[in-house]
Amino acid sequence: MKITIIGISDIKPEFSEKEISLIHSVKHFAGGSRHRELVTEFLPEGFHWQNIVVPLSNLYEAIETSKQDWLVFASGDPLFYGIGITLMREFPDAEITISPDFNSLQLLAHRFKLPYGEFQTVTLTGRSFEKFDQALIKGTERMGILTDRKNTPKTIAQRMLQYGYSNYKMYYGERLGGEKERVMELNLEEALSFDFNHPNCFYLEKTNDLIPRKGISESDFEPLEGRPKMITKMAIRLSTLALMELHSKKVFWDVGACTGSVSVETRLNHPHIKVKSFEIRKESEGIIQRNAQKFQTPGIEVFIGDYLQIDKSEIDKPDAVFLGGYGGKMDEVLDDIHLNLNAEGILAFNSVSEKSRHGFINWCERNAYQKIYETVVSVDEFNPITILVARKTKKSQLLN
Repeated sequence: MKITIIGISDIKPEFSEKEISLIHSVKHFAGGSRHRELVTEFLPEGFHWQNIVVPLSNLYEAIETSKQDWLVFASGDPLFYGIGITLMREFPDAEITISPDFNSLQLLAHRFKLPYGEFQTVTLTGRSFEKFDQALIKGTERMGILTDRKNTPKTIAQRMLQYGYSNYKMYYGERLGGEKERVMELNLEEALSFDFNHPNCFYLEKTNDLIPRKGISESDFEPLEGRPKMITKMAIRLSTLALMELHSKKVFWDVGACTGSVSVETRLNHPHIKVKSFEIRKESEGIIQRNAQKFQTPGIEVFIGDYLQIDKSEIDKPDAVFLGGYGGKMDEVLDDIHLNLNAEGILAFNSVSEKSRHGFINWCERNAYQKIYETVVSVDEFNPITILVARKTKKSQLLN
């Protein structure tokens, strides 16, 4: 089977002789509704057209059952987050030929004369904010953003301003390459009230060198009402996270998150990690969210309720867990963490008493966890804290 993919812009295409020959050599075509409007006059008599719409399983089935060659029309460069990558994955044995055009971000860069090779591309087309949030927290100076009808320039600007990222300007473009093309430079506040049309994309460029602050004093976090000391001290917090080998981890659970100080600091120092915060107090949900906004850490997912009662079947499994609170049920909470923690995962705990220290160490010994660190740290006039870090071993996995 042969699949030819031709990239076009949003105006009537001027096909080469080779492309015209390819078009006339097949009967099966696919593309968006706009593509069909642009190319219909070039198609042979008796052609079959398959609209490319979600779910793409309809397209896959049509191609598979036809047992014939296909020609697919795509926007711009089919290999730039486009249908070309999808078809190569779904039909690895097919002979695929690609004829690209400029992609939308290239066209937009040409309009503003931007050095687009210096911009990091982030696609939010059908995707979460995960990669975008990472780029913001890292302080990425220049980004090219691909959008969809849900993640629009307005909703993206709202998220940025919500988390304090007002120091970017936007180079915006819509319907690029077509008769209704429109481009404009905006600040993020202007983007909130701007009338956007689809399809669109934009570039972001920082207006200053500010980056999110790391290493936050406990006094700067919003505390629980009447309990200002229930925040992990900065020195303890940073030391614990440094001992947890988070540079190589993917998912972090903060169990007993309280005000979210550990979650926030984890996100700031390791933006590649997915952070999940568990806390029983209902009032903590707002506190964690406000602290996350204040210290520019989007992407922290909060779960409110008794940790032991929360359904974790749909939550990403951790390879690092910080136990910040256990409600008098240390063994039960640790047993549950053990069932969810990935192989070779890291478990950390800050002990404020000999009783809790012995409880944690005894549990680790019973469950064949390898103790990596045990360090005592004292901050100002506060009682010494014992930082304990252990690793789930192959032997402990057998105890699941």
